[in-house]
Amino acid sequence: MVVFQVSRKETTPFDGQKPGTSGLRKKVSVFIKPNYLHNFVQSTFNALSADKVKGATIVVSGDGRYFSKDAIQIIIKMAAANGVRRVWVGQNGLLSTPAVSAVIRERVGADGSKASGAFILTASHNPGGPHEDFGIKYNMENGGPAPETITDKIYANTKTIKEYLIAEDLPDVDISAVGVTHFNGPEGDFDVDVFDSTNDYVKLMRAIFDFESIRKLLVSPKFTFCYDALNGVAGIYAKRIFVEELGAKESSLINCIPKEDFGGGHPDPNLTYAKELVTRMGLGKSSPQDEPPEFGAAADGDADRNMILGKRFFVTPSDSVAIIAANAVEAIPYFASGLKGVARSMPTSAALDVVAKNLGLKFFEVPTGWKFFGNLMDAGLCSICGEESFGTGSDHIREKDGIWAVLAWLSILAYKNKNNFNGEKLVTVEDIVVQHWATYGRHYYTRYDYENVDAAAAKELMAYLVNLQSSLSDVNKIVKEIRTDVSNVVQADEFEYKDPVDGSISKHQGIRYLFEDGSRLVFRLSGTGSEGATIRLYIEQYEKDSSKTQRNSQEALAPLVDVALKLSKMQEFTGRSAPTVIT
Repeated sequence: MVVFQVSRKETTPFDGQKPGTSGLRKKVSVFIKPNYLHNFVQSTFNALSADKVKGATIVVSGDGRYFSKDAIQIIIKMAAANGVRRVWVGQNGLLSTPAVSAVIRERVGADGSKASGAFILTASHNPGGPHEDFGIKYNMENGGPAPETITDKIYANTKTIKEYLIAEDLPDVDISAVGVTHFNGPEGDFDVDVFDSTNDYVKLMRAIFDFESIRKLLVSPKFTFCYDALNGVAGIYAKRIFVEELGAKESSLINCIPKEDFGGGHPDPNLTYAKELVTRMGLGKSSPQDEPPEFGAAADGDADRNMILGKRFFVTPSDSVAIIAANAVEAIPYFASGLKGVARSMPTSAALDVVAKNLGLKFFEVPTGWKFFGNLMDAGLCSICGEESFGTGSDHIREKDGIWAVLAWLSILAYKNKNNFNGEKLVTVEDIVVQHWATYGRHYYTRYDYENVDAAAAKELMAYLVNLQSSLSDVNKIVKEIRTDVSNVVQADEFEYKDPVDGSISKHQGIRYLFEDGSRLVFRLSGTGSEGATIRLYIEQYEKDSSKTQRNSQEALAPLVDVALKLSKMQEFTGRSAPTVIT
């Protein structure tokens, strides 16, 4: 057994190590600076209570992006030095973010141990590679992201740190082979357990969904399927679940080999970046060579986000969560006894609100950030939730879950077609969405992203929008000068949330302009990028007249888009004549 010693290394603080809603994200060139990662990891250990470190079990894995393998070895050595008893690592350092949450909540070690938390190495949907992004975040014993009480402590520690602990003489662990490696240090035994990355997660999915029902759908000659992992970590779960468990053809998987640079692509599952899938599904600028599949889906780098497509048909994330909630009790065994409640992030369309009202469900509108959903779930108040940024999930874990969302849709399709596998025509994704609109109305919706905007300019734009809210009459005068076919603004504010569970108050969560006819404009600065600022503009119009729910979305939203861009003086402040991405 290898014996190691603990070294105390002097260090000095780095500016800007403040973890956002999804941890700390910077360019790889920043993370590889001497002591940069070490400082953040030690600051995290110092922010946790002693029982979450000394003698504890922690998980260390991620989406496999560039620098992950080096980072895992560093964190293992620092965990050993800080008195952690054992580290669990997914084989090859790979675990999707939802799988990490599942492992924390569900996995029991051979010695009866349970994980108290995890370092997740991911920058989610941001590009990877030597010149791109890296990220790290800490999740707690409930499987969810660290709350602000912890992230504030981490940040405070990064500003005053003077030393970190590391077991420099601990040899690197072979994370490609499943098995336990034993070490011994000043405080006793230390183990690194490399385990199969998919087993715990697949076991949980089997407990939630009727795999046999989904299998009948996937092997039906009338049903065709395509899944694009965008060369992220979802690939290992896609092969195991869709092919090995559910019988889909391996040819239905594309870009399902995880790569450190995501194949040079941008692992963000939307109509702009999932180009190959979009083309295959008949939604690209060029027509596909073959008839498009009936169902398509994509994941981001760490597999917590999803995009759902039908043949020549895009399902907005806002509609997706509403449709899952509307059908969950009938189609998904896990929810057979009913839903505790539903929730959405503030920028997400109000499609879920209408479902909740019609079904008599508890409903919550929360700020962006999955931790707010986690509080509701821990309190037994929420079963299904979602964000417009392609994140959907339930209370089976405390993260959004891209594979879960795909299985939920496949379950709904299987349920709708349970007596129809031999029929002339299957009920399609488009059929389900159109029927939903006929029942609940349609929320026309789009999001404009302005990425890597000058941070100072972005703040000036947001300050301008806040100041404008002081007089609704002035706002409406400007609106009418832009478009006479848009209704009046009846409320304008900055969204503020009081958590019903812990009473905490979150301010400045987005700037809202609410119109008399139910339309909305929302402006928000996003914290998910690694440099500059990202301005997100959300535009929504509700249409309850079933004869008008199948209009072209761009046409329906054009008046509000015009108002949003001119009211905010977007081009004047940012210098941008068009957004980076439209979803």
